[in-house]
Amino acid sequence: MISAVEKIRKFMHEQGIKYLLVNSSNKYLEEYTPLEENSRYFLTDFSGSTGDVLVTPETILLFVDGRYHIQADLEVNHDVVTVFKLQTGQTFLDELIHKIPTGETLGVFSKKNSQKRIEYLKEKGICLKLFANDPLDKTDIIIDNSNIINVDGVPVEEKIKCLNYDGAVLITNLEEVSYLFNLRDFSKNYSSKIRGKAVILGDRARLLDDIDDFVECYNGKIYVDKSTINAYDFSLIGSKVEVLNDSPIKLMKAVKTEEEIAHYKEAFKKTDMAVRAIRDFIENNDNISEYDIAEQLEKEFKRFGAKSLSFKSIVAKDKNSALAHYSKCSKEEVLTNGSLVLIDCGAYYEQGLATDITRVFVKGEPSELQKKVYTTVLKMFLNAYNYKHYLSTHNNPLQQGTREQFVGYDIDSLARKIYSENKIEGFDFNHGLGHGIGVSVHEYPPNLSKNEMAKIEIKDNMCFTIEPGLYNKNHFGIRLENSCYMDNGKITSFVHMNYEKKLINFSLLNEQEKEWLKEFEVL
Repeated sequence: MISAVEKIRKFMHEQGIKYLLVNSSNKYLEEYTPLEENSRYFLTDFSGSTGDVLVTPETILLFVDGRYHIQADLEVNHDVVTVFKLQTGQTFLDELIHKIPTGETLGVFSKKNSQKRIEYLKEKGICLKLFANDPLDKTDIIIDNSNIINVDGVPVEEKIKCLNYDGAVLITNLEEVSYLFNLRDFSKNYSSKIRGKAVILGDRARLLDDIDDFVECYNGKIYVDKSTINAYDFSLIGSKVEVLNDSPIKLMKAVKTEEEIAHYKEAFKKTDMAVRAIRDFIENNDNISEYDIAEQLEKEFKRFGAKSLSFKSIVAKDKNSALAHYSKCSKEEVLTNGSLVLIDCGAYYEQGLATDITRVFVKGEPSELQKKVYTTVLKMFLNAYNYKHYLSTHNNPLQQGTREQFVGYDIDSLARKIYSENKIEGFDFNHGLGHGIGVSVHEYPPNLSKNEMAKIEIKDNMCFTIEPGLYNKNHFGIRLENSCYMDNGKITSFVHMNYEKKLINFSLLNEQEKEWLKEFEVL
């Protein structure tokens, strides 16, 4: 049987190209693409949610951000794959561009890359050759929408009545489509999204499998968001295209209704209960493995009414917890006295909105290093969570917005300031502070990071995580994550799961931080 590497090299030879971009996404440009649809996984064995590949004459070059530096090293065959570890401030596209010699052509699969990405590469002087079909795609994948259900929500007609376009608006992002039609599909692992595209025309909206027939028959303007439409679909529209600065549904979806906030409060009560139950399971049972904990966790979620998990649970013991998105959950990794275990998990309930929480537990008594790192991460969380207090007590905040605004970039900066003031040798904070949540566990807006997207104001009823973490591949990693929302200009936690008292070194907390902890039932 011909390998994925052989197949892609054969394809490149036939097409006369020396450089090829191979994506982790599918034609819907999903972040969490199922592995059976992930060509990058076929090529490299790397299973992380993000990270694309540049195939060169010399190697297969895998680009990964700080979340996946260690995991990529562990999963790939280094005789075949070279791992390029992106550092803070480095972007995949800019680093890829540096690898392509002047005058060479880059092959790109147009169905798996956004029009915005294609245009950026062209602006940087890269000569592109676009291919519609990826030779690594499997042809036997069947999209089954027979399990789609309706959920409560603002009717479609109400959502779109404020839109006023002199043509059709095409929505291709799956979160936006699922939100628009109040439809969910719980048949796939780790998703509640339906698969389809939407076209809005006046006071009506239609759900489409593909856009070919609509584009052919419709003669008016078609408005699109270049960041969410793939380049193949964009090319089909041709001269009819009108470009949106941002999808109107993206911004609409980001601000949750009071009903959605109420649902989230109930969903997180159940999530808290499931995580408390797994903490007791760890405390009361010996000789349990990562796999045992993950299996029991899914049972607990189902016991409290979950429809499905919102993503594959991370259950990571000791050194494995230093991998931000560790996914193995091994039967061989058995907890012993002093073992640290990081659990990052969430679920979908009846409304199909993703919950997300991370807690760290220890079997038996913790070490002083474990307590020091845990407490430092807790300090980072508490100060970021109480960012309004920082605004009120500092004349010159680290700011990208106005003093009255909450901007994710600034909240991330405050957490990093606390980290730098309490730095622990060998432990790094190598990912963003948080992300939006909704139909998918990762949504935008809002965003809390060093990225440009994090400079957008976080408004009331936007939902997001705050999840600082410190990691050392020779020891362990600790991440503490609460899902939150903005409520009357104040960050408010959906999560009320308490922190582990035995892992806290209270001498490292100031009086204000101790006071803030009371919200989470520690003091």
